[in-house]
Amino acid sequence: MSQPPLSFPADFLWGVSTSAYQIEGAWNEEGKGPSIWDTFTHTPGHVVNHDTGDVACDHYHRWRADVDLLHDLGVQAYRFSVSWPRILPAGRGQVNQAGLDFYDRLVDALLEKGLQPFLTLYHWDLPQALQDRGGWPARETVSAFAEYARVVGERLSDRVRWWTTHNEPFVAAVLGHFTGEHAPGIRDARAALQAAHHLLLSHGEAAHVLRAAARRPIQVGIALNLQPVYPASGAVEDAQAARRFDGLLNRWFLSPLYHGTYPEDMLEQVGPLAPAVQPGDLARIAAPLDFLGVNYYSRFLARHNLEQPVLHVEQVQAPQAETSLMWEIYPAGLQELLEQVWRDYRPGALFVTENGIPLADAPDATGEVQDPGRIDFLRRHLERARQVSAAGIPLRGYMVWSFLDNFEWALGYQMRFGLVYVDFATQRRIPKASARWYSQVARQTT
Repeated sequence: MSQPPLSFPADFLWGVSTSAYQIEGAWNEEGKGPSIWDTFTHTPGHVVNHDTGDVACDHYHRWRADVDLLHDLGVQAYRFSVSWPRILPAGRGQVNQAGLDFYDRLVDALLEKGLQPFLTLYHWDLPQALQDRGGWPARETVSAFAEYARVVGERLSDRVRWWTTHNEPFVAAVLGHFTGEHAPGIRDARAALQAAHHLLLSHGEAAHVLRAAARRPIQVGIALNLQPVYPASGAVEDAQAARRFDGLLNRWFLSPLYHGTYPEDMLEQVGPLAPAVQPGDLARIAAPLDFLGVNYYSRFLARHNLEQPVLHVEQVQAPQAETSLMWEIYPAGLQELLEQVWRDYRPGALFVTENGIPLADAPDATGEVQDPGRIDFLRRHLERARQVSAAGIPLRGYMVWSFLDNFEWALGYQMRFGLVYVDFATQRRIPKASARWYSQVARQTT
């Protein structure tokens, strides 16, 4: 298999990503408390086929073999998340040492194999105990998150350099509290925007706490799911709709982080639904970031529709669009997005922290998993990333979503993002053709 014609800086960081709830399993073992996703998936009607993350990839028990697979893959970084209720079962207070020990062993094993741990503190698995006291719309959760960050930082900052506070706060806030598609399944626009503010504020608090607790120089960032937003037509109404959706998806998070303000046009749009912001909040949110993680999957085509609540926007699909099982495949959007973020916010460093495609992968008659569609998807997106890097934009690394096939939230196990196939009945791992291809890419030096 010939190496693809891709050229990146020698210190470019190649990695893969996962999250705790999607792969670990062991949902109630060794002192772990329940998370909102445990509650959500155990409630009938929320997830396709009544799937849960109770076992998932059983990574909690199979982590040593998975680290060996990561080493064989040839990547330099492994982005994973820590399960908050595995560390603090009640959300704060008593620390579960068994949970901390698990991540301690994982970090040591990664370092022994020459892999950089790229740690995310929050990938949506809020302790249910905190949800019972109001969850992210409640300000108490901000201080609880800072406490959690301190506990993990004090234990692991001597070995972990890369720290991400939150993964996709838009999803946690909007899909969790407005559309109700994700845990905790709330449908309340005001609660969603208050949750978004507290997620951002807790990022600022955690960044401060992590730097204070750090036992070596660390890099602190956040990972946002961003999309370039385009009008569905040449109509003025659709252009305005695109501006509004860009305001919620992208600018509602980037502007406080980099400019210390919420977008004025969006505050006017949401009116009385706007979050309560206390003095000093925005300054804390805008604490300097060492890097920005960008999770990119597709673009958004916006059409004006007064029947849609709050923003009056609906998503449409381009005629004859090339699609995966979930979204339009649009590699040019990665380049356009990164250029836009660089132009408007000038982050000190950028990482593509997630990029991948869901496919209906299955072993063939020989037991191999051929996924040429994933190879094509990754190659085309990496070519766009290469152009961004060559233009002098500080893109420092790229991470495929995902290392393993896993639990895909409300969609359960019906689609696969992994470079490594997981037979969920037996837990057998099979590196796919895309894993071998990406291994060649990750091992390149120029």
